Amino acid sequence: MTEPNVDSTQPIRTTRALDVMRPVMLERGAVPHAEGSCLVSFGETRVLCAASIEDGVPGWRRGSGLGWLTAEYAMLPRATRTRTSRERSQLGGRTQEIQRLIGRSVRAMLDDFAFGEFTVRIDCDVLQADGGTRTAAITGAAVAVVDAFDWLVRTERASESPVRRRVAAVSVGVVQGAPHLDLNYDEDVRAAVDMNVVMCTGARFVEVQGTGEQGTFDRRELDALLDLAQQGIGSLHEAQAQALGLPG
Repeated sequence: MTEPNVDSTQPIRTTRALDVMRPVMLERGAVPHAEGSCLVSFGETRVLCAASIEDGVPGWRRGSGLGWLTAEYAMLPRATRTRTSRERSQLGGRTQEIQRLIGRSVRAMLDDFAFGEFTVRIDCDVLQADGGTRTAAITGAAVAVVDAFDWLVRTERASESPVRRRVAAVSVGVVQGAPHLDLNYDEDVRAAVDMNVVMCTGARFVEVQGTGEQGTFDRRELDALLDLAQQGIGSLHEAQAQALGLPG
């Protein structure tokens, strides 16, 4: 939905091609006390991701010998252009939906949960929001989770890491009639079609969320957006590999 006082006719993205990501930064180990962490930036969007290893699992998992992985998401009050209230007593629907998306996405990195009765809890805190906070959170969380499981192995709590692939995510959309990669805030509020795409290494999709916000889209436009997302996610997988010191 376009916000009040937004002139959707004004041209945007004058300094970046439509198929180019914003500058991406992945700072591994940004939280020294966490078993795994990453400060991720997509342009002006910055999210701090920390993965913590906790003894024990939820009650429904107890006694199975299997672990669990879950995620929490929050936005600092002044991460946005105007202050938003903290969600203290009850999480809003948007927050719940995003943290479930992060959890589902990162669990796709694992083939199984046979790493013992430990819970990997990922905290994704938005320090600054300029569009794409959920996609940045997924991309940074994947780096944090790799390091958290490596810590589990290094400390001999698990025999091997269950991580078999990495995940990354990006937004795409149709803005002023053209497909755009990695929407910032101003582009997002003007988008006729908005989509978040999650993929794992190996060019396989984990999740696709697409909505005609102010219009509709046909199969040709859908294919173009997915191709654009796959291109962007490929560059994110390369950035993750570089941050982790792995082959691309």
